[in-house]
Amino acid sequence: MKQKADGIGHSHAKIILIGEHSVVYGQPAIALPLTTIQTEAKLFFTNDDQQLIQSSYFDGPVNEMPPAMLGISHLLKNILAQAHQEKSSFILKIRSQLPAERGMGSSAAVAISIIRCLYDAFGLKLTHSQTLRLANISETDSHKNPSGLDAATAASENPIWLIRDQELVPLPITMNAYILICDSGVKGQTGKAIKIVQNNLTNEPQKTKAHLAHLGQLSIEVREQLAKNDVFGLGRSLNSAQKHLNAIGVSSQNLEDLIHLALQNGSLGSKLTGGGRGGCFINLTKNRATAEKLAAVLQKHGVTKSWIQPLSSEIGGL
Repeated sequence: MKQKADGIGHSHAKIILIGEHSVVYGQPAIALPLTTIQTEAKLFFTNDDQQLIQSSYFDGPVNEMPPAMLGISHLLKNILAQAHQEKSSFILKIRSQLPAERGMGSSAAVAISIIRCLYDAFGLKLTHSQTLRLANISETDSHKNPSGLDAATAASENPIWLIRDQELVPLPITMNAYILICDSGVKGQTGKAIKIVQNNLTNEPQKTKAHLAHLGQLSIEVREQLAKNDVFGLGRSLNSAQKHLNAIGVSSQNLEDLIHLALQNGSLGSKLTGGGRGGCFINLTKNRATAEKLAAVLQKHGVTKSWIQPLSSEIGGL
């Protein structure tokens, strides 16, 4: 008989539909929750004077977690101190369906699931704003200067419209179309991509700022296209966004090749999603059948995994 967990927390994947990188510099962005791709955290109290964590990345004492898990370490210390549970003994088990370093918000999803799990275990009330504030502790260690978009979407059941430090609102979508999300098979390099943009802003400020501003304008246009069910307009906007992302240096030849192939095989618009330099890319299709055919083609050319997400809540999606 399985032992019942003393605390449980769930979260999910996300993709950025439009606005990655430019959102860091004050431009709007739109992100979609992928609620079927889950992360779960379970906490079991023990009597052995140990605090253990079990995950696919690390299995052992909390105080021996590797540097790559520094954000999780800080998050746990903060919550345990707040709950006056620094001396509690437990096993924290994390199970995630999200691929790491693919632009799907893996670190944010893990953080959100841990926060919800610990608050559940300690019987504490948790507000949405507290959840995002706590997630920012972990995300700052992981991404240095997070926009907050990953955590906001990982904590939400609804699509998100975000302007950093100004606006964070749910964005209803009833578009009759599908998004095919593809793992390029190459790990994303968010840190490297961020540095490339920073260097370009230093070396070519006028040109780079113009690309970021164009990305922001495209986010505004996409919001209108989603509201008007303008599928073909959305496709054009996604393609334009990819050109600007490539121009600021966050794409890669592998991504460019796969995106070109997608556009030749039924995609109305394709672009990278997340940090870039690898990771995932997204493709807009008019129907599920086209998405399935496109996925089969792309898997023959290096795509390792794919997911199909309806854009309309009316057809079982968002």
